[in-house]
Amino acid sequence: MSRMIFISSVQSEFAEERKAIRDFVRGETLLKKHFEVFLFEDQPAQSRGPVQLYTEEVEGCEVYIVLIGGRYGFEDKQGISPTEHEFDRAVARRKHRMAFVKAGTEKDRDAKEARFLKKLGDQLKWSEFAAVGDLNGQVYASLIRVLEQDHVLDIRPFDARASSVKVSDLDATKIRTFQDRAEEYRHSILKRISGVKSVLTHMDLMDGSYPNNAAVLFFGEPKTAARSAETKCLHYAGKEAIRPALSYQTFDTTLPEQIDAAVEFVMSRLARSVGVRDKATQAPVQYAIPRAAVSEAIINAIAHRDYRAASAVQISMFSDRVEVSNPGELPRGLTPSQLRQAHPSIPRNPLISEVLYLSGYIEKAGTGTTEMIRRCRDAGLPEPDFRQVGDQWVVTLWRDWLTADFIAERGLNERQVKGLEVLRQTRSMTNSEYRKATGAIAKTAARDLDELVEKGILRREGAGRGVRYSRSGH
Repeated sequence: MSRMIFISSVQSEFAEERKAIRDFVRGETLLKKHFEVFLFEDQPAQSRGPVQLYTEEVEGCEVYIVLIGGRYGFEDKQGISPTEHEFDRAVARRKHRMAFVKAGTEKDRDAKEARFLKKLGDQLKWSEFAAVGDLNGQVYASLIRVLEQDHVLDIRPFDARASSVKVSDLDATKIRTFQDRAEEYRHSILKRISGVKSVLTHMDLMDGSYPNNAAVLFFGEPKTAARSAETKCLHYAGKEAIRPALSYQTFDTTLPEQIDAAVEFVMSRLARSVGVRDKATQAPVQYAIPRAAVSEAIINAIAHRDYRAASAVQISMFSDRVEVSNPGELPRGLTPSQLRQAHPSIPRNPLISEVLYLSGYIEKAGTGTTEMIRRCRDAGLPEPDFRQVGDQWVVTLWRDWLTADFIAERGLNERQVKGLEVLRQTRSMTNSEYRKATGAIAKTAARDLDELVEKGILRREGAGRGVRYSRSGH
């Protein structure tokens, strides 16, 4: 049965490209066996209206392709174009999504199209194309990945594939340590099993006579399974990645060792304060970013990264934030906004996630990001940012630079100070939200906010009634 491809775009802007994709898929030997293309312009006149037709076809497709150019297109009563509605429906229905942006259109791009592109780019990697031939090549590569993900061309995820390593090449001591942790954290029966091969078999970490890639990443030499199986940590002096870095280390040992070393790299370089020793023998220590939030971001990056990619996990420390990036994208069906609430756990590497779960590093309830958010809120910090940057998924943990001393030095009025206190717990605010927090009238609020932008404390985003103000990131 063919998988239906739905092509979404402003039709008049991409008439040539839409037909070119259809003809390419129908003419390519492998693709035509597995895919068919739906184009609205190919459909005969019928009783269904365009909106109903679009909705039903997105529901029925397996693959959603969106083409982005300069025009946002027709808007409904809510000010939303059919293309954006279709994208939202494809997200909600967990369709395979791929996006292609036409080169040279950014200069004259509609403001709403630019906003839509940012929304799209926060969720998945998009590719730029200059001509139809270039576009077809990118569509081909993306559709082959769909067949891989659907187990048509390759039925096993990376971590389940056989390695070239022998059982005797694995570290038996590390396996015994894992057995101890599994008993401690999950009351697992693994400790009762003797023999390295027996433990691996019980854990589904064998493929025939050879350990699979997950086994090597945990108990062997990770780079024999994946060349890029390492974690790079950099510490910069300011807010930008200007070399030379203050410090730079690469960790390429087993995954648990990479996690522990990377967390220590960050925590040892974060500012910390020591409380009063009144209820315990040791005084409490508070870091600029909670350790639990840092650990969660690093563990997620290492657990869910794409190990077939050439790039490594990278942790970059700046004066105002810590960025944790890993190659890969959010699982199909998840959006950055969904990470801020309870959501299903959809591991990219199921076996890696299982070993980390038994070792006590993660839970399997989809609560990691919400716990990260809670920890930052409880510490009086902004919520973390989650976004897609090219082929990298990036989590940003913010330090608190809105200190009392910082505010005092800027000579702000009482309304502005109160507004910043509210902003401390949020990611951004509108003029209306500022007025509600401070009691200012519209004109006064606009003047206050403009001054905060001029002083480099806030950043203005959007235009007209959609303007929002966020922390500039000092």
